[in-house]
Amino acid sequence: MIERYSDHAANERTFLAWVRTAISIMAFGFLVEKFDLFLEIASKSLAGRPLSVSGQATGNVAGLILIALGGATMILATIRYRKTARDIDSADVRPGSGARLDVALAAMLVLLGATLFVYLVYTVVV
Repeated sequence: MIERYSDHAANERTFLAWVRTAISIMAFGFLVEKFDLFLEIASKSLAGRPLSVSGQATGNVAGLILIALGGATMILATIRYRKTARDIDSADVRPGSGARLDVALAAMLVLLGATLFVYLVYTVVV
């Protein structure tokens, strides 16, 4: 039996949750980037007005940022997993790493989500 098995198993489950989240963020970024193609086709058939070039650029940039944030989340997950595994195996009592990076990543995702909401309202409604 592995010493502190339940702690290591919990660490691995947390790591896998982070990986799933990173994959979801990247998939959403891909969807956002490709959504402009759908809007362009729909705007021609429904409203008769083409999608603006600046709107296409906004969607492309937002999609690429989401894909990059997904990659950053994956890197962060790997670093945290390895550090936590070392801390579990260590005999020393170590302080927690804090959550500044986690909060910053969440804030960036919320800001990007709000930007995408405004972009979609402007593109679809106006």
